[in-house]
Amino acid sequence: MRIALGVEYDGSRFSGWQSQTGQRTVQSSLEEALARIACHPVATVCAGRTDAGVHAHGQVVHFDTEAERPDAGWVRGVNSHLPPDLSVSWVRQAVPDPFHARFSALRRTYRYVIFNRPVRPATLHGRVSWFYKPLDAERMQQAAQALLGEHDFTSYRAAYCQAKSPCRRVEQIQVVRHGLFVIIAITANAFLHHMVRNIAGVLTMIGEGERPVEWAGEVLAARDRAQGGITAPPHGLYLERVEYPEAFAIPYLDLPRNGLIW
Repeated sequence: MRIALGVEYDGSRFSGWQSQTGQRTVQSSLEEALARIACHPVATVCAGRTDAGVHAHGQVVHFDTEAERPDAGWVRGVNSHLPPDLSVSWVRQAVPDPFHARFSALRRTYRYVIFNRPVRPATLHGRVSWFYKPLDAERMQQAAQALLGEHDFTSYRAAYCQAKSPCRRVEQIQVVRHGLFVIIAITANAFLHHMVRNIAGVLTMIGEGERPVEWAGEVLAARDRAQGGITAPPHGLYLERVEYPEAFAIPYLDLPRNGLIW
């Protein structure tokens, strides 16, 4: 039986999603807890592997098992064996074949949160990015529209990205300000390694006035990572939502489409 789970985590103290020897990772922590409930070793597959320091509200995971447990057993039971910064939010048992958490996904949404004031935050440390110069969210929003559609995003991916193709389709991108927070929300069919963080780096430079609005499109057209800006810090990034065909009946958390996550 294939089971799908909704997983959320604060990535501050994790070395990313993927299991690594001697490292505290989301995957290894989750698999250890699942194995205690399933009474056998469990191998999980996620919708999107997140880096160290990156958070998730809407990560989707699948695993296969012959163990039969009630929904509460998978949710509350697994959570009782997880650390406070990692939890299962929902379960979908006997998900129809051929569901795959990664390959069945239609689109993913990430949100990048910037705390924008001259003084760094303390209580939000590790949960937001911080930028001390004033940012013009309207300029950032205008610049971001050049990234809509299907493009070669070579300029916006990590130099060591292992994806076979640099082409991705950005369906929606929005930059809004809410008080001291500037939020960048991006929905695409899939993302390259560091793609959102590199987009955030370019938009931040435009928002502070260091680069013109047209620069985001110029970087895209260059197809050269060296022409882009900095890679924004990981702790402002959240995997918010992964969407699938309706036939799989995958639930979603009812998060606001705009504004803050909290």
